[in-house]
Amino acid sequence: MLRIGVDVGGTNTDGVLIDVTRLHQPGRGVLSHYKAPTTSDVSKGIENAVREVLKLASVSPSEVASVSIGTTAFINAVLEADARRLSKVAVIRLCGPYTRQCPPFIDFPKPLRVLTEGHVGYIDGGFEIDGKEIRAPQEEQVVEQCAIIKQKGLKNVVLTGIYSTLDNEDKHEGRVRDIIVRELGPSVNVVCSKEVGQVGLLERENASILNASILAFAQRTIRGFQNAMRTLELTCPLFLTQNDGTLTTAASAARLPIRTFASGPTNSMRGAAFLAGLDDRTRGSSEVEKGKSTIVVDVGGTTSDVGVLLPSGFPRQAASYIEVGGVRTNFAMADVQSIALGGGSVVHIAEDEKVSVGPESVGYNLTRDARVFGGKVLTTTDLIVASGRAELGDKSLVGDVGADTIERGMQRIKKLLEGIIDKMKTSPEDITVLLVGGGSIISPDELAGVSQIIRPPFFGVANAVGAAMAKVAGEVDTIEILAGRDIHTVIEGIKARAIQKAVAAGADPASTRIVELANIPVQYVVNQATRIMVKAAGDLAPQAVASVDAENEALVDEPEVVEAEKALTNEAEAAEGSGLGAEVVDVDNYKPVILPNRQWALSEIDLEWIAEGCAILGTGGGGSSYPPFLMARQALRDGKQLIVVDPEDVQEDELFIRCGFMGSPSVSLERIQGGDEIPGAARALVKFMGVPDYMGFISNEIGGGNGVQPFLVAAETGKVVLDCDLMGRAYPRMYQKLPGVYGLPNSLWPCAISDGIGSTIASVLPSARNMFEVETILRAATTEMGSKSGVAGAPLPRKTLHAYGVPHSVSQAWRIGRAVARCRRNNDLQGIPRAILKLQNGACLFIGKVVDVQREVRKGFTWGEVTIAPLLEDEEEEGNAPKASIPAGPEDRLVIPFQNENIYAYIKSPSGEKKIYTTVPDLITVLDSQNGAALGTPEYRYGLRVTVMALAGHPLWTTKEGLFAGGPEAFGLGDMPFTAIASYKDPVSVIKEYGPV
Repeated sequence: MLRIGVDVGGTNTDGVLIDVTRLHQPGRGVLSHYKAPTTSDVSKGIENAVREVLKLASVSPSEVASVSIGTTAFINAVLEADARRLSKVAVIRLCGPYTRQCPPFIDFPKPLRVLTEGHVGYIDGGFEIDGKEIRAPQEEQVVEQCAIIKQKGLKNVVLTGIYSTLDNEDKHEGRVRDIIVRELGPSVNVVCSKEVGQVGLLERENASILNASILAFAQRTIRGFQNAMRTLELTCPLFLTQNDGTLTTAASAARLPIRTFASGPTNSMRGAAFLAGLDDRTRGSSEVEKGKSTIVVDVGGTTSDVGVLLPSGFPRQAASYIEVGGVRTNFAMADVQSIALGGGSVVHIAEDEKVSVGPESVGYNLTRDARVFGGKVLTTTDLIVASGRAELGDKSLVGDVGADTIERGMQRIKKLLEGIIDKMKTSPEDITVLLVGGGSIISPDELAGVSQIIRPPFFGVANAVGAAMAKVAGEVDTIEILAGRDIHTVIEGIKARAIQKAVAAGADPASTRIVELANIPVQYVVNQATRIMVKAAGDLAPQAVASVDAENEALVDEPEVVEAEKALTNEAEAAEGSGLGAEVVDVDNYKPVILPNRQWALSEIDLEWIAEGCAILGTGGGGSSYPPFLMARQALRDGKQLIVVDPEDVQEDELFIRCGFMGSPSVSLERIQGGDEIPGAARALVKFMGVPDYMGFISNEIGGGNGVQPFLVAAETGKVVLDCDLMGRAYPRMYQKLPGVYGLPNSLWPCAISDGIGSTIASVLPSARNMFEVETILRAATTEMGSKSGVAGAPLPRKTLHAYGVPHSVSQAWRIGRAVARCRRNNDLQGIPRAILKLQNGACLFIGKVVDVQREVRKGFTWGEVTIAPLLEDEEEEGNAPKASIPAGPEDRLVIPFQNENIYAYIKSPSGEKKIYTTVPDLITVLDSQNGAALGTPEYRYGLRVTVMALAGHPLWTTKEGLFAGGPEAFGLGDMPFTAIASYKDPVSVIKEYGPV
């Protein structure tokens, strides 16, 4: 059986013809291959590639069993915000009362939003984390939305249901889809989010919107591919490669083009695995040790793409969120990092003879501009030819390149490759590297941290090979309640479902096996909710190829709507001219708006800086501040005011309700707040207590997402936010609030929690035996409410909050965020720790690289530790890096144990000796050295370059009472002494600095 693979890259289009009956031979069955520059008409370039591989192998089109294509055409339409290729989309949320504070399109860049936003509607539907219905969809609501969509003339509809990925029976999105097709006809494209993305409603919805917006363009493009095949008299089926290295039919790709967005790098990785013998059928001849991960380096003309092949032969998937065109999404995509290094990279020689490489490149003009081809630009290819390691062009043209230049240039290439490889490794052990791509000749034969370098045969067209030999997969991503069930039985059932899905998609049952399995316990729940993800994959079955009728798969030709495209272009130009692009802020001269009555009216920039600061003050916990930031920003855009008041300007008897969310962060990924959870709890509480009125809200904890929540509640209720909080950081338990720590009346109870829906508006806790019981009772009640509830604590007077809180913590978060923004604007990421330490006393403890992470969930909390090694001399970046306060040798390790938040930090020497440097209640924050952002404990992973800081905690935490509730003793470390990292510096009020006297 013969297969053709084509990969359309930004520079070249590669083609290959493979005989799958000859895979055991040294050439891996490759009969012919072809490489040529990519043409503006992608279909014409594909046609040329296929024609050439058939011609070179003297093969008739009738002998070909399938053609598989990988292309970046669809993602480019989004990245370029091309109005000619994007359509408007209607989005219907199946959410009941939830998610409305975070509407669709909320985080789209404004020009892209103008091009794609057509309609937003909300109807009943959605599930809780345990699979229970929030509300069943109502047909009359769907019909009402259809009438609006029809009136607007929209042809692309997205359906997004809360936890729709758990709906195995398709009772919600599937049912609503059928009603829409009945009402609007089959010409309307309906995209169900459960078919596009994973758990994470906003990101899954974003991916679905992007998918729907390019449907018309994708269908036109795939018709072009099919027309090219007809021109070549190919009657076999057409497949497209997907982001995870598997195949989909042309018809499926026309329905879900987003699954093909990033297939190029994945094709290279899968092709490298196949050519090196890592696939099942040739594993016996592989040079790679079984059960080990492998790194693939694909060196092109301009960049090098680096990814990890798991022992399964499939690429390691990217993190939970992937940005596409500035939009956060969560569809499956390989974890690929790129650096500006390729065969066309420009070599610079400074006056002091220092040699640097890139980032500029001559790219596809290599044969015109490189010295060995008669050009005038010294490139990496020139260095390799001059060194005698490759024969290309005319070596005499680089005879004047000195040995020192060659050596220094090669050392720079070596360092760049070693750095990106080390960043992608999952352990400190040496690893095997598969080197592919046309520019891979520039790589040295030895690299630090690499056990062996393998250049497989036909490495220059590995991407086309990967397309030709892609497999077929089936996936299940679900959350199961394991209380009273055997986890092994549950997982075996899910494995069977994944295999069944793969076979149904065309996999050969004989070769289909489980290639990925993960189970992740959900935090802060008591019913053993666990997320289980399983993928099965197998070879494309011959009977599956035969069952795909190329004629039936062909899409019907439709004329392009040129006038509509022109209108969209004009609309995009109007948006560009109306200032809808990204706002440019003069960070140094920006001044917040302080009203004449000394109230601070927040702007979007203020919110952004506060959210950044809250993340840093979260000490690894507190939940992400990004979603509540988006919602607060939306409130501003909806015309609401967000007002902050200084405690020193407020009468001492004015009351403020303490607020935040309790429950699992995992639930917040799907059941995004609707807006009435905390207000509902507040209403129930003040009614229970007989409080006639109150002035505003104060956060229980400034750290993480809860630090931003008071602004949302204040916007909904017309109240203000006090520039103060009750921790000065984040802690994992409800009773770890300073008024409760000191046993003040009404400090922990009465309180109320609300799920914001129907009859279960709120539950009031009038009293409890002790502060620990508050945690137990509210945690159990929250689980019954779907593992998420809004919490309102009894109103306390400003005088009490000022005395037993952390005044001006909102101002402090704002200042920290501004300091980070200044450093980023000045391209001084290394200056971020120093800028933060100007605002709060402390220390830059350690700068290094994460080399190990251990995690486990116990009693609803994530416990673990992260281990960080110091950077080696050649790993340190040039610049103005702060000096770490902890003296550490090259073999020493900084270890940070955590329970949701970071607890303490100690140095572990090679001899096993431990020396503690800082503990709670001081704040231990880990920053990503690459961008200065705070890292949450769930984000710790091997290879990250990090900066560890310790900031002084508020003095109320350093007393006997404070240490009992928030020091080492509170985390079961009773014999661990606490020594403050520094004296606490009171934050400066923004209102006092910028407001009227």
